[in-house]
Amino acid sequence: MKKYAIGSDIGGSHISCALIDIENRSIPGQSLMTKEVNNHASADEILNDWCIALKNTMDRVSEKDLAGIGFAMPGPFDYLKGIALFTGENAKYEKLFGVNVADELSKKLDLLPDRFRFMNDATAFAAGEAWIGKAAHTKRSLSITLGTGFGSAFIDGGLPVVERGDVPEKGCLWHLPFLEGIADDYFSTRWFVNRYFEITGQKANGAKDIAEKAFSDKAANDIFDEFGTHLGLFLGPWLKKFDPEMLVIGGNISGAYPLFGRVFETLLREQDIKTGIEISEFMEEAAIAGSARLFNESFWIQAKPLLSKM
Repeated sequence: MKKYAIGSDIGGSHISCALIDIENRSIPGQSLMTKEVNNHASADEILNDWCIALKNTMDRVSEKDLAGIGFAMPGPFDYLKGIALFTGENAKYEKLFGVNVADELSKKLDLLPDRFRFMNDATAFAAGEAWIGKAAHTKRSLSITLGTGFGSAFIDGGLPVVERGDVPEKGCLWHLPFLEGIADDYFSTRWFVNRYFEITGQKANGAKDIAEKAFSDKAANDIFDEFGTHLGLFLGPWLKKFDPEMLVIGGNISGAYPLFGRVFETLLREQDIKTGIEISEFMEEAAIAGSARLFNESFWIQAKPLLSKM
């Protein structure tokens, strides 16, 4: 097995990538590279920007030691074939719709198409946390990301669980009904912005902006209490059902955990849930590591059949 893989995380307006030592489960120092990307640009421009970051990281290792490049990719995406399925509904990367990303990057980076592997970004985050992060010493974990959207993945024995009686359809939570909408409506940045405007009539730039007001603004503080209550009510039944040893929380909103964690944990205790809770230390790097893990052949053999179900 080759020693290194490159892991990458495709964000809404950037790409981040790093060299991963897949033998030692580590990220060699100074290898993280981030580049801004215009997500409304042409397919060729987007791919060229990705290649700039990837080439920078590729220069840090000889090709004979490089197993390949993994991608933590948002959906909709054909993770098995490497084909982008983004549409105008996403308003991001829509010019990539129908593009075989593996084939196009193969030409631009002079690597065979099978050297590129793809996984859902939230699943890659959870796989990374179970491999090198806060859930590394557990068998079962649930990892969630709270940010622009609500990401989640269930892990058992290091592998994503995407179809089983104790997890929801596709092994994720964002699409499930909650209150007057779906979970993604309530556990994302836009909920904070919309809720703050409903209560105060004032516009906020994001959850961080509201968090900075929370110690002097009762409305802001109440919103975080409400968020913690909602999160406890929604996650509680799934934590009961899947019974993970650890819940790992990542994403930008996780930085405000002191503002909603007390209420959230109280709700879980009331439901007799004893799952441990940790805030991700690696954050985006966990998704990068999880995508690189696709080149650990033992993991790949077991994970490959699951990709078409994400």
